[in-house]
Amino acid sequence: MTADRVRTLFNRIAPVYDQLNTSLSLGQHRVWKQMAVKWSGAATGDRCLDVCCGSGDLALLLAECVGLQGHVIGIDFAAAQLAIAQQRAQARYPQPSVTWQEGDALALPFPANHFDAATMGYGLRNVTDIPRSLRELQRVLKPGAKAAILDFHRPSNAMIRTLQQWYLEAIVVPAAQQFDLTDEYAYIAPSLDRFPTGSEQVMLARQADFATATHYPIAGGTMGVLVVMKG
Repeated sequence: MTADRVRTLFNRIAPVYDQLNTSLSLGQHRVWKQMAVKWSGAATGDRCLDVCCGSGDLALLLAECVGLQGHVIGIDFAAAQLAIAQQRAQARYPQPSVTWQEGDALALPFPANHFDAATMGYGLRNVTDIPRSLRELQRVLKPGAKAAILDFHRPSNAMIRTLQQWYLEAIVVPAAQQFDLTDEYAYIAPSLDRFPTGSEQVMLARQADFATATHYPIAGGTMGVLVVMKG
């Protein structure tokens, strides 16, 4: 899928993105995102980045970690998603220390060695150049900083893999159909088939010059978090 098609897709699903994610994951996506933020090592006063921030879940969780002394930038190339993220942030009190910015994960508009921690949720699978995205993330992190990358995966267990495929076909696509978004959510299964496995992601991260890379399967291997650290 081209970058323009991905942008169009995420702009189109923006109004129902949070509602569908919550219902289709039985609310568990919030737990997985909290795990990713914890693994990122974000702390009070830090400057953090959330790449492919979508409607802002991870960025807002990071903002809770860094407090008003720190700052978070949420970057995405889908303007409709960023508008929803901004509305969600404005509804909070006190106002979280977050800036929402339109931009490309393959050409992050930040200087090198800039961020103390970073996250990326359900974005790596959708970029058009995974190695380049990882290199950009490595570039903007400070030495010793970590990033946690959360995404769907194809589980190695054949039984769970079959269950996942059934769930996508029998639950996810019909649920999306209620919102006239069948085609938009039907892309998930083929995107999973193309997505590197956990061990392949570790190898790609090392090739992107991360000093350490560990992949943690969660939710029976249907999800995973790649935790990387810059040397």
